[in-house]
Amino acid sequence: MAEEEKKECEYSSTTKKKFEFLEDLPGIGPATAQKLKELGYHTVESLAMATARELEPVGISEKKAFAIIEAARSSIGISFIRADELLKMRQNVLRLTSGSKALDRILDGGLETQTITEFYGEYGSGKSQICHQLCVNVQLPPERGGLNGAALYVDTENTFRTERIVQMSRHLGLDPTEVVKNIIYAEAYTSDHQIFLLENADQVIKENNVKLIIVDSLTAHFRSEYIGREMLASRQQRLNKHMHKLIGLARAFNAVAVVTNQVMAKPDVFFGDAVHPIGGHIVGHTSHTRLYLRRAAHGPVRIARLVSSPYLPEGEEIFKITENGIEDVSEEEKTKSRGR
Repeated sequence: MAEEEKKECEYSSTTKKKFEFLEDLPGIGPATAQKLKELGYHTVESLAMATARELEPVGISEKKAFAIIEAARSSIGISFIRADELLKMRQNVLRLTSGSKALDRILDGGLETQTITEFYGEYGSGKSQICHQLCVNVQLPPERGGLNGAALYVDTENTFRTERIVQMSRHLGLDPTEVVKNIIYAEAYTSDHQIFLLENADQVIKENNVKLIIVDSLTAHFRSEYIGREMLASRQQRLNKHMHKLIGLARAFNAVAVVTNQVMAKPDVFFGDAVHPIGGHIVGHTSHTRLYLRRAAHGPVRIARLVSSPYLPEGEEIFKITENGIEDVSEEEKTKSRGR
């Protein structure tokens, strides 16, 4: 502990040093580093997104927790900045193609890194199909709309199918054998397991150059395990923490975060669409971009509506899901679907 205190004293808020490992941070020795890893903080990037309260189980003082987090944040460049500097930083935000030019258009070029994009809709609307397509697209080079990275897929409803990945890969001219190697998969059996997987994902993300984090579906386990109004507050608190962990990972590693969401029907709605996403305001406020998917009246055509975004206008576009994956529709198909 004496060595840890010495390192802490040597550090000042004016120090700007890049730390690679937890053990390098001021105030952290092997014992503290091990306790942090047991809590799910394996990298400096994930620790930078933590709060002092979250470090209480480690057994360190609040003052020391603040110092450790500040060192981690300073290391990766988190501080107050001018808006012109923020504008330059925004240039580091990357975009991942959905596979459909029409869908990319309402997203201003594709799905953003460092934010959460939510797809919600009824069963069969195409949510998991889009997730499969994104797992392939993220491995494309930037000139083809990809991020040259891997995908992390947390599956809560056993919907992930490698057969679809193979089909989509071949259509894009990629080697399916290599594509599946770059998808790190985990099936979550309960909401606690789902939370645990994400809380311990930082090292996997860093070591495998993960640029896409998917939770499909976000709310399935929470919906089935927390039943009744008396459980609502507890469910929302855990869901809130879970989503903030996801956005923390997306920001720390400049990755695209995608969640799918189930829907419910509100019988008291007489005008307009009675379908609403699960999760209430917690999910609504934390998801930066929300898209509502629904089936058209004819065949494989789907309709995507941009419901909310921090800066993009609401919009609606049409795409289709085929054996090849997510594709644009012809003008004839578009006319038919509009006539639903």
